[in-house]
Amino acid sequence: MLRMRSIFVLCVSIAACSQAPVIDDEMMHIDGAMPADLSGSWERNYALDDDVNVAMRQAYNRLTRTVPDQRYPGSSGVAAPSSKDMKSLLALASLAELITRPDELTILQNEHEISIERKDDFAMLCAFYDGVAKGIESDFGTEICGWDGEQLISSLVLPDGLQVTHRFTVSSNGEQLRVVTTVSSSTSRVPFTLRRFYKKFERPPSKFNCVETLSMKRVCSTGEIDL
Repeated sequence: MLRMRSIFVLCVSIAACSQAPVIDDEMMHIDGAMPADLSGSWERNYALDDDVNVAMRQAYNRLTRTVPDQRYPGSSGVAAPSSKDMKSLLALASLAELITRPDELTILQNEHEISIERKDDFAMLCAFYDGVAKGIESDFGTEICGWDGEQLISSLVLPDGLQVTHRFTVSSNGEQLRVVTTVSSSTSRVPFTLRRFYKKFERPPSKFNCVETLSMKRVCSTGEIDL
């Protein structure tokens, strides 16, 4: 809950006007089976992850190139981003770093849905029925998803216009997963992107047996369950 409250505060601090979604109608349609299988248990491969400070320097360089040249004749140097521009970019970087902290993912996939459960964070859900992705409404906004080739794209569009987009790509051998997260807002001249890498692992069997019941909902036990 504390993590979600922190995300909400950051979202409010970089409130923006509405933006065009990054997923178009063509991406939201699939013909037949899903293009890639992302299912499995995944753990972070920190050795391959982007360094937040390096990503920040790269974003700063991009931001600098967007600043109008306000030099007067005879002056030298490059126009620097304003304090407002820097504050907006730092807010995006902080949000991106916060929401990419989960070190484990559990992805469940069937012919209609993909559920991405993140340790200590809320789960993401992509639903495809009749070959069309369905938007999911939540307390935070609308989550839409689609396929760009074999790459799954999930984008959370918040009411204030902030967008958080994840791109999931699985390796050809199915053992590695790359997640590229981009946070954008119209209050910032440039978006902020972080790449996280995961490797598949075998999760130990649960010590608990659980069943769903009408009267008691979910019941779990370390032994056999007598209903």
